[in-house]
Amino acid sequence: MFDILMYLFENYVHSEIELLVDEDELTKELTRAGFHQSAILKALSWLERLAELQEGDTPYLCNHAQHSFRIYTKDEMDKLDVESRGFLLFLEQVKVLSVETREMVIDRVMELDEPALILEDLKWVILMVLFNAPGNESAYEQMEDLIFEQPEGRLHS
Repeated sequence: MFDILMYLFENYVHSEIELLVDEDELTKELTRAGFHQSAILKALSWLERLAELQEGDTPYLCNHAQHSFRIYTKDEMDKLDVESRGFLLFLEQVKVLSVETREMVIDRVMELDEPALILEDLKWVILMVLFNAPGNESAYEQMEDLIFEQPEGRLHS
């Protein structure tokens, strides 16, 4: 399923080609690209849920204190390793993620059928969430810079 999400993001969203609105046509396109029907349906459902999160009627995404501390469940820790959880905290500290967008990211990660997610895959989920969250254009651009720009020189001496 994650492969399908990446395919859609890279071929439609990130390349600024208009995404096909008709779900049947999109399903046919993905089938021609070699994806299985069951994985296609899961990916489309994942994207629908992401769109629903933007509507803001999910109670746990609202009314968080901006200085709250996130405690991860065992299932979340199984899926997100220490490096990934640290990266989410870093993104909050530098204001790329808000409490709400962090929760959207975690929600979408937990719905992936991957047993665990590596940091590089988490970065793509974050990009997808920020791209779809209204008012987060600047955060999306910052995240793009973090992914695509390689630092010059040594980070540590």
